[in-house]
Amino acid sequence: MILLKAPLLVIFFALPYTHSFHLPTTKRTIARTFTMNPDSLTIPPHTKHDPDCPDFRTGYPPIEAYETGFLQVSDLHNIYWEQSGNPNGNPVVVLHGGPGGGCPPSYRTYFDPAKYRIIMFDQRGAGQSLPFAELKENTTWDLVSDIEKVRVHLGVEKWVVFGGSWGSTLSLSYSQKHRDRVKALVLRGIFMCRRSELQFFYQEGTSHLFPDAWEKYIAVIPEVERHDMISAYHRRVTDDDPAVRLEAAKAWTTWEMSTSNLIPNEAKIAQGEDPKFAEAFARIETHYFVHGAFMRNDQQLLEDVDKIRDVPCTIVQGRYDVVCPMKSCWDLHRAWPEADVKVVSDAGHSMSEPGIKSELLKATDKYADL
Repeated sequence: MILLKAPLLVIFFALPYTHSFHLPTTKRTIARTFTMNPDSLTIPPHTKHDPDCPDFRTGYPPIEAYETGFLQVSDLHNIYWEQSGNPNGNPVVVLHGGPGGGCPPSYRTYFDPAKYRIIMFDQRGAGQSLPFAELKENTTWDLVSDIEKVRVHLGVEKWVVFGGSWGSTLSLSYSQKHRDRVKALVLRGIFMCRRSELQFFYQEGTSHLFPDAWEKYIAVIPEVERHDMISAYHRRVTDDDPAVRLEAAKAWTTWEMSTSNLIPNEAKIAQGEDPKFAEAFARIETHYFVHGAFMRNDQQLLEDVDKIRDVPCTIVQGRYDVVCPMKSCWDLHRAWPEADVKVVSDAGHSMSEPGIKSELLKATDKYADL
């Protein structure tokens, strides 16, 4: 055998800019997205976190609501609603996360105020809705019924439905029950409240990535109860002792706020210490989770995809979302390949992360003239 020695030949190809890879710098970072279809994955041009890049979007200016009110949806519940933007525009209903999170004013900035009639409401027990943090008559199907009551109350024939995280669960639930009222869907951070999803975030999975935050989360619960963290927390946030409730609510909420961003956001983490926000958030979330979101089975939203297969839909998912991991988005994509899926490769769960916000804005612009 003869071994030939030759110099190593290295060849550099000049690739088009749209296929080039740029390392983030302090002045410029990049949100790489890809679109999925049934047979392949394709990578479109990079979207830059740079105001000079026409592809990147930062949001519309803050606006005030032009109308607010309360709607009595049952003998017990009175929900807060508001409208902003163009009163004659394309109606869009915003379904907030949690459950129990409420709709902050910043959500209005995801829609062109000249084209959209932006309708937001706080779900039962959340935000400004009354009674505060109430769990009675509070199920997924109560909320679906409330969405219809808001639609009728405000005289809307059809609307675009926008929701992320738990809001995506509720958006799917509503659209599958009321297909004839939905023009299009914009979903983010897919969550179908399946057992595997809850186990990953609240029992074991995200704990391997955020062990420091995890230690604070489990510290409230005695070791003998840690085999079922959701149930253990549910017992505490519904305890008769206000001090027990508040301690557990803060720890539960801080865990989620600590893990929602790819780069932890200190302002969001501090939100977990807000007594009012934490109590509604923790009480309502654990209530829904111990009841499996009141679905007929774990796969209901996937089994009923045929009911909305023809609905235009854009799904935005953070690649490194550890609150609602991409596996759920992937499962939905496989069941519903007609939906347009945008995966943001440098983002976690939060809708305020630059790449996710940019893709959501592109999606709402896409459906603005429906």
